[in-house]
Amino acid sequence: MSQVTADARPDPDALLAHVETREGGARRGRLKIFFGASPGVGKTYAMLSEAQEKCREGIGVVVGYVETHGRKESDALLTDLEQLPPQFVEYRGVRLREFDLDAALRRKPELILVDELAHTNAEGLRHGKRWQDVIELLDAGINVDATLNVQHIESLNDVVAQITGVIVRETVPDSIVERADEIELVDLPPDDLLQRLHEGKVYMSEQARRAINQFFRRENLVALRELALRQTAERVGAQVGVERAGRGERRPWPTSDRILVCVGPSPLSGRVVRTARRMAASAHAEWIAVSVETPRQSEKAAAQIRRNLQLAERLGAEATVLSGERVVDELLSFAGKRNINKIVIGKPEFPRWREWLRGSIVDELIRRSGDIDVHVVKGESEEHELDAVSLPTSHVDWREYAWTVLVMAVCTAIAALMYGRFSAVNLTMIYLAGVVFVATRFAIGPSVVASILAALLFDFLFTEPFYSLAISDVQYVIAFIVLLATALVISGLTQRVRRQIESARRRYLRTIALYFMSRQLAAAKDSDSIVRAASRHVADVFEGDVAVLLSREGYGLSVAANHGDFKVEPTNERAAAQWGFDHQKWAGWSTETLSACAAMYVPLVTSGASLGVLALRPKERKHLLEPDQRHLLETFATQLAIALERTAFATQAATARHEAETEQMRSALLSCVSHDLRTPLAAIAGAASTLIDEPTGLSVSSRRELLQSISDEAGRLDHLVGKLLGMTRLESPGFKLEKDWYPLEELVGSALNRLRSTLSQHEIETSLPADLPLLRIDGVLIEEVLTNMLENVARYTPQGSKTSIRARAENSEILVEVIDTGPGLPPGAEKRVFRRFVRQRPPTDRSGTGLGLAICDAVIRLHGGNIGAENRTDGGARFWFTIPLTENQPEIVNVAFIREPPVPAPAIPPEAWP
Repeated sequence: MSQVTADARPDPDALLAHVETREGGARRGRLKIFFGASPGVGKTYAMLSEAQEKCREGIGVVVGYVETHGRKESDALLTDLEQLPPQFVEYRGVRLREFDLDAALRRKPELILVDELAHTNAEGLRHGKRWQDVIELLDAGINVDATLNVQHIESLNDVVAQITGVIVRETVPDSIVERADEIELVDLPPDDLLQRLHEGKVYMSEQARRAINQFFRRENLVALRELALRQTAERVGAQVGVERAGRGERRPWPTSDRILVCVGPSPLSGRVVRTARRMAASAHAEWIAVSVETPRQSEKAAAQIRRNLQLAERLGAEATVLSGERVVDELLSFAGKRNINKIVIGKPEFPRWREWLRGSIVDELIRRSGDIDVHVVKGESEEHELDAVSLPTSHVDWREYAWTVLVMAVCTAIAALMYGRFSAVNLTMIYLAGVVFVATRFAIGPSVVASILAALLFDFLFTEPFYSLAISDVQYVIAFIVLLATALVISGLTQRVRRQIESARRRYLRTIALYFMSRQLAAAKDSDSIVRAASRHVADVFEGDVAVLLSREGYGLSVAANHGDFKVEPTNERAAAQWGFDHQKWAGWSTETLSACAAMYVPLVTSGASLGVLALRPKERKHLLEPDQRHLLETFATQLAIALERTAFATQAATARHEAETEQMRSALLSCVSHDLRTPLAAIAGAASTLIDEPTGLSVSSRRELLQSISDEAGRLDHLVGKLLGMTRLESPGFKLEKDWYPLEELVGSALNRLRSTLSQHEIETSLPADLPLLRIDGVLIEEVLTNMLENVARYTPQGSKTSIRARAENSEILVEVIDTGPGLPPGAEKRVFRRFVRQRPPTDRSGTGLGLAICDAVIRLHGGNIGAENRTDGGARFWFTIPLTENQPEIVNVAFIREPPVPAPAIPPEAWP
């Protein structure tokens, strides 16, 4: 009775997960998806029809965005519904109609309708995809009804492309579909849909003709309809599992057949597996092959179980290995979790007396199966199967039995010393202690022998008549029986605890191995370090030689990492590796393909593609890998494949980013060339043609003016080309700074001198402390930095404005600031101004190239400093950069000169600067 109650108790973890899911659903809005196989099946119509019914029920429904495509039936359903005004976005000269998310959040209706879940929003909106808008609505507690076609599901994108030949660009992540609280399938037979197309109810006539010849072919519609039905059925099946877990239901719900076939160490299990395959095929049911690994399982039994599971996998089953002490408990627990309603098991071949002693798994399974049907199948063996494996035998270690006899002799000696001083009941405790000692250290056989010896020795030596197994006193009969029963129970419980400890130790070792493997792969930065770390870890765990072979484009499989002295050189080894790579299956030793090889080859598969092969050659090849070892090796291979795919994606992303930056720079360069080069060239060409066409008709002043224009525009071109060449030189590999010791005030004075005419209409103030240390820098480049910053001041600040140049030493570096009182920088442009070809403010002087500050950034970073820009609170902008100070400053020799006392000098205007 207690067993039945325990089995019927709900799983606490499942109940907790169900409660958390329900609580999360209560806090957020509900999502319902009207799901279809293709456009035109009536998803929008069904959504609007249901919205009309909800309005009549008093539910507040608002249409957020619906695309009727001019269909009169759908337009008619919109008439009585409240509609949010659309948001119009200008994009490349086209006025686009989009869903207004902010208006929906402000309105916050009870239910909102959002059509075309996979739609891509126009640039400039908050989210790139409409499904992201829907997530924000759900998080705000708003219920959403949406529409979706099967071809827009991300995981089916490649399948749809293979079926239809059309690559769908707009997709929705599977997680959004899984998050939906309800999915309603809107189904329409392909012939009816084609009829609607011909009648112009889906697209206009010309568009409908193209659709029928391309996407809407009948064979495409049939395949898409099957995909939609399967997707909906899988979603409904998942919801059934959630509801079962929420109710704590252990009994199966026979919504569809699920068959579990029990796989044991008997060679007759092949017949059972094949019978289960035929049952599953006739019922179109999912079937799972399950084996329960117990601590008492021998190596030969494990090998035969592995062969039986491989047979089940070849026949299309999902193979699973469970671990536990009691086989029936594990089977029924797994069946309850997977909603199994049929169990197939083989008839026992043991004698009846053995079932009386050890119990029958079949009888117990039938008795406790409840609502699950149990099919008992007669196994029929083939001759070669019987020769392949013998019945499991256990290895007997006679030394354990010798130690057991010795321990009982010691207990007898201690009991003899105590005899006469203590009662006989106390002597039994000595023997029980000996039984516990044996049970904690040896196997079940010695423990049982110790229990029997303890009872016999106590009766033979310490009860009357002595040295006889006869018992004269009734109380000693009870003591003998209790001693024997207690000793057997203690030995059995102790052995169970030992097995549980051993099982927990194996699980711990597997978990630790996976943890360290994951940590090493996560720390690796590139594919070479990943394969080296993986090969080293697999070799340590499985105690063998490991090689990782990766597919190189144009070169086939090549060894990327090798741990040990194993080399994949013989022809059969190469053939096994290539076969495993091509077929995405295991090959080599311990498999059924090229099993004569020295190593086992595990394919590295991810996202349906083979990346390479993991080769393992164990040092001890006498025993095949255990099922849990195979699963662990498969997990290692999966982790390695995922890590390699991650690095490949990172490389692709970096390449794409570099290509995008290159394309952006090319576009910016073309823009710069088309404007900044064409304008001065046009001015030079115009002035030169005028001088040529009218050599004598121009006055001297006009000729001078034209020549001055040619000179100015040529200087402007020279300035632009100099900037481009300077930027290229700084970014070229192998560029080295020519450092020397410079005082900062000398570089500031030189920059001001170069820009004397440019800054003539600006007020410049310098604040440079006299005790500033010398800088070990490339003086020419730092002067260029100051020049570029001051050029920006002249270009972007009004005439007569004040600019300050300040410097101070702090934290082992020199901070230089250029502070202006102009209009400042646009918000958010503080970092963009240092990019190439970026001009943030419309300058009064159009001669800028957009390279000056980019050159400043490159120069300062080459010196190991930092550079930045920011707006000042009282107006204007502050540009700054830092230069690290060198610890060993040069010695400065002071030389005294005798001269006349200085005369105070008047203030020098900018136009008279030296």
